[in-house]
Amino acid sequence: MKSYCLDTSGLSNPLEFMPEDIHPTLWGKIAKFVCSGRLAVTTEIYDELLHLPGGIGQCLSHNKATLLMEVGEDGWPWKDYIAHNVRMQTDHAAVISEYNGNRKSTVGLNDVTIIALGRTLKLPVISMEAVQAGSDKRQRIPHICQLEGVPHLTFNDFLRTEGITI
Repeated sequence: MKSYCLDTSGLSNPLEFMPEDIHPTLWGKIAKFVCSGRLAVTTEIYDELLHLPGGIGQCLSHNKATLLMEVGEDGWPWKDYIAHNVRMQTDHAAVISEYNGNRKSTVGLNDVTIIALGRTLKLPVISMEAVQAGSDKRQRIPHICQLEGVPHLTFNDFLRTEGITI
């Protein structure tokens, strides 16, 4: 059973600052969690995750079947996902980078997919993006999650929730 939706930054940022060669115990625990089948990703996010290096990158690559929620696949409400994704692209067009000259500090279309998945599955989204203050035109995953009623967790929030320590 899925417990979380994962944005690429939910693993890429922590991996950058806590590399596997220095924190092997932590990343070993994360790899076991990946294998547990409790993480959900969209095709767009999965394709980004394949660029992560090392053992965790290999683990993600080898666990496509447990991670990826494929449109058209039985067992989940993918039509609801498509509807949320399409609606969100319209509702949040003013802060989607690809619709606004690739403006920085905004969400991308790939980000919208993982938020739509979180909304569809009624699961929190794990990312390392921070809420940007002071502008309605510069919004990130946590802000759109809030607007959509989707819980947002940072990597550390996820670790605490799951009781993962080193």
